[in-house]
Amino acid sequence: MTLSGNQKRQMKSAARLFAVQALYQMEQTGQTVDRVRVEFEDHRFGEEFDTHTMAEGDTPLFRKLIEDAVNHQAAIDQATDRALVAKWPIARIDPTLRALFRAAGAELMQSATPPKVVIVEFVDVAKAFFPEGDEAKFANAVLDHMAREVRPEAF
Repeated sequence: MTLSGNQKRQMKSAARLFAVQALYQMEQTGQTVDRVRVEFEDHRFGEEFDTHTMAEGDTPLFRKLIEDAVNHQAAIDQATDRALVAKWPIARIDPTLRALFRAAGAELMQSATPPKVVIVEFVDVAKAFFPEGDEAKFANAVLDHMAREVRPEAF
């Protein structure tokens, strides 16, 4: 089966959402990246819950995001800290946003995806988790700052 361009984009978007959820779960439970990866791939990608079917995620992108976020967490967190307001370290950020910044930071630092695409995609993830409120605007500002720092040639 050949996937359309739209289906591929949807799978990448789902992988980004799943990566944020996986990183959040890892932080909250102390589970390893391998354990969470297997759980998501075996029990969340494409699974049915009540009347809702979970999206199929782009497995290679999902794996890369969570592994790079874990392997490069210190550098990602430092870039996030520099993008945040003074005296507001990443440790004080909502854990869902922290996971989002780590997944997005991993993609900004470790992939060839255009930074503007990464920003738009992860702002959409923020909107999914925080449909009301200013978190998506906050995420946009932080990710824009991070992207300009780590990939200045793209701007």
